[in-house]
Amino acid sequence: MTRGLDCDVAVIGGGVVGLASAAALAAAGRSVCLLERFTGLGREASSRNSGVIHAGLHYPPDSLKARLCVEGRERLYAHCAQLGLPHRRTGKWVVAVEETEIASLEAMEQRGRACGAGALEWVDGASLARRAPGVCGVAALHSPETGLVDAPALCLSLAAEAESAGAQIALGREVRGIEPAAAGYRLTLRAADDSRDALHCAAVVNAAGLGADRVAEAAGLDVDARGYRHHPCRGDYFALVSGAPLSVEVPVYPVPAGPGLGIHATPDLAGRVCFGPDARYVDDPADLRVDAARATAFAEAARRYLPALRPEWLSPDQAGVRARLAAPGEAFRDFVVAEESEAGLPGFVNCLGIESPGLTASLAIGARVSELLASL
Repeated sequence: MTRGLDCDVAVIGGGVVGLASAAALAAAGRSVCLLERFTGLGREASSRNSGVIHAGLHYPPDSLKARLCVEGRERLYAHCAQLGLPHRRTGKWVVAVEETEIASLEAMEQRGRACGAGALEWVDGASLARRAPGVCGVAALHSPETGLVDAPALCLSLAAEAESAGAQIALGREVRGIEPAAAGYRLTLRAADDSRDALHCAAVVNAAGLGADRVAEAAGLDVDARGYRHHPCRGDYFALVSGAPLSVEVPVYPVPAGPGLGIHATPDLAGRVCFGPDARYVDDPADLRVDAARATAFAEAARRYLPALRPEWLSPDQAGVRARLAAPGEAFRDFVVAEESEAGLPGFVNCLGIESPGLTASLAIGARVSELLASL
């Protein structure tokens, strides 16, 4: 560490990507300080998701999303097995409900094979009904490499790993300013009691989730010109009420249509089943109330492949907001994991647009961040 610096690397954001980055950097011998504006870790998208370990079906081959998903999947399974973290390789079904969806399902199979999603199995409607009772469709794709993970437990494990390697984690510290300084950057911080202090570091990792575009802007980047502006996209979840006469043993997804992966049915590691998320662009990402009246729309969507489902069996659960780079109606946008020397910010790494499969890819993103700063 250069004399006069508080740390080599400041990581902004205590979600799963920030924690994975801090752990990877600390393991590489860097002095690290992770800054999180909340008083706990993984409070936003890291814990407000389906907890699915994705195989790599849904992303264009050679995209960062595809490469980091597949690498991250293997890293994540190994990490969970080594530490005994709650997880399970469940597999999942992607169901074509109508003949018109078969072409999209075939394209998904080809894309998954090209991306390294593992063994994939095509089944007809009769086989699907035998192997997944209650699930209906004309065809389905089985993805054995898909699984589930306890996301809060994963966050805590990465925090422990980072701290055991010497990283410091500062909760309740919001970054309010970023300025170039001697040998690096000076970060102005605000604490929960509104007191101010500063941190001097050689490098910065911007892993601030939904707020990462604002952090990039605070560092002096023109986020609109660079395509770094986030467009908050909300997803709600409804839970299957206790005692409902419906069993879902593994995740079941529809063929995607629209800006998300569709309202899917996902059992958690304890067997509790949730439906969601939907995908709606919002102006106010802070409002996370789930409207009980939307249960009918969720049931109608899921009943296409689970015809026994009834709206009265659904109860409002949680909501989360995706850090999406694609604006409404815009085509696929990839992850941004980039060191910004060419923009005049040497040693500043942006992690932007980290939506699904960000949880799956988190350990691979952390490793990539550490590599980008290897020459620091």
